[in-house]
This record gives sequence, structure tokens and C-alpha cells, in this order.
Amino acid sequence: MNDADNAAQASGTREAEFRYGPVEIYLIGFEGERPGREVADAILELIRSGSVRLLDLLFVSRSSTGDLTVLELEEIADKYGLEGLEIVELGLAGEDDIDDLAAAIEPETSAVVLVVEHAWARKFAETVYRAGGRVLQTERIPAPVVNEVVAAVST
Repeated sequence: MNDADNAAQASGTREAEFRYGPVEIYLIGFEGERPGREVADAILELIRSGSVRLLDLLFVSRSSTGDLTVLELEEIADKYGLEGLEIVELGLAGEDDIDDLAAAIEPETSAVVLVVEHAWARKFAETVYRAGGRVLQTERIPAPVVNEVVAAVST
């Protein structure tokens, strides 16, 4: 820690202007050679909403013999209608990340590696940081689980 950090910590405030908000890496699996055009359309809709910025996007498949194929956006953009899609930080998901994630991809299945910045949270993250706060823990509850619980409570 430098003197500025020590002074900021003592006063409970820090200066920061974040270029990015929190980032998440999703590995979304599919049976066979998917994801299909509907998933590409959903990704486009998400980005157009402005709530996230796309930092990286890869399509990964594992053959019946276990061979892994990784395709980057420019290799599949035409097939999925993603031409012209802007990726802010192409290559953010590195080889090590892909190797770690690939362990979850079974033979004869495919996956999308989606790296997104939660743009909606950037300013909030700056404010929390400046106030001397930090995220202690986060937990993501999958949408199917939330919907099942709400449905069960509502009946």
C-alpha cells in the first residue's frame, strides 16, 4: 500500500474512476452443436440494452473423441448473425481460462464462453470503493431456481 492508499483508508475514502464494472465469465452448455441463432439473438438483445458490455465471446465444442474446438467471434459471426458485434476487450478469456472451463464440457456437447461487464454496476462499484467498502461475497442464484421458489411461495 502506498501513502495515498493509507491516507484514504484512514479517512474511509479513496479516489477512483473505474473503466469497468464487475465482470462475469459464463460457461453456458448445450447438447450437440448448438447454441443456435436464438441464443445469439438473446446475446445481441442483452448488449443492446446497455446493461452489460461484451468483453469476450467464444464458442467451444467437444467431439465424441474428446477433441476440443474453440472458435472466436470472427470465425462464427456470419453463421449466428453476429457480424458487426463490438467486443470491448477481445481475448479477455485466455487459454488458461478456457482450459479450466473446458473440463465441464462433455463429449458431444458445446458451450458459449460469455465474458460480460455489468455496466449498470460500474458507478455503484466506484461509489462503494470511494467510501472504503468492498464486496465481501456475491452469490448467483440461477433463474430456474428463483422461478421455482417464487412459484412455490406464490401458490
